[in-house]
Amino acid sequence: MNFFNRSFLVILLIVAFPSIYLQAQIVSDMDDESRLYAETKQVNQFFRRFNGEEDEKGERYYAHDKEYQDPKLRKKYISILFDASNRNLKDDLKSQFSDYVTNKSTPVTLDFHGKNWFSQVTTTFNYKGRDKTFILFMKLEQEKLGYKWVIYKVYSDAFRDYMKKDTSLGKFLHPLSHELDFMNLRKALNDGSTATQFAIKDYRPDYLTLFLYEIKSGNLKFKTIQSVKFHFFQVPGWYFELSEFNRAGYNTGWLISDLIKVADKDKDLLRKYIYYEDQ
Repeated sequence: MNFFNRSFLVILLIVAFPSIYLQAQIVSDMDDESRLYAETKQVNQFFRRFNGEEDEKGERYYAHDKEYQDPKLRKKYISILFDASNRNLKDDLKSQFSDYVTNKSTPVTLDFHGKNWFSQVTTTFNYKGRDKTFILFMKLEQEKLGYKWVIYKVYSDAFRDYMKKDTSLGKFLHPLSHELDFMNLRKALNDGSTATQFAIKDYRPDYLTLFLYEIKSGNLKFKTIQSVKFHFFQVPGWYFELSEFNRAGYNTGWLISDLIKVADKDKDLLRKYIYYEDQ
């Protein structure tokens, strides 16, 4: 069949059977609409879906609505809030988590303005002429009547050598140094590699201070954001990670990319691991 005949046949079908063409168009539109509704496009929307505070079309529910935080609605939403491509997220673990947070007698919801969740922003900076990766840990901080995001921790391999604490006992200031007006500080601090030996025992290197100092000095210049994810410790006995997925299909947007059952007493250890403080 040549091009002319094929085109004529399509026109004939549309004219003779308009309902068939219309149904096909409606199905296509509905598919696109369903995909739009299925995608968790914003972090705020993740909170609302997790808590059962919006319907399938994204319309908000409020405390006076009977559907507000409905356990059945929450279970339905939570089931699609996981990264389906992650084989490490076992169905049994996801079911346990869903059952726990939607329990009718003791439901657990997420609090956007609450504690125990933070963002991990992986960035690229130019540091003294070379591109380096810097990880910024950010949290919400109350400011008068509102909130703002602030940087409260930083990590980078570029700073790691500076941050290592010298635990050797090779050098120290004599207890009678005060009688010499501490003139021995000249010799002690001339060698930068051993300078931390003269600091107090509980001295802890601070990445954030060095990060801000290097920015102010002009040695560190921001280039771009590599990725963003969020860490949640708000659910008792659980931790989960939230990441963004841009891909075709329905399982896209902001989704739970990691889920761990962890005792509350062990959460500080997990935080230290995330902050690179266990190194």
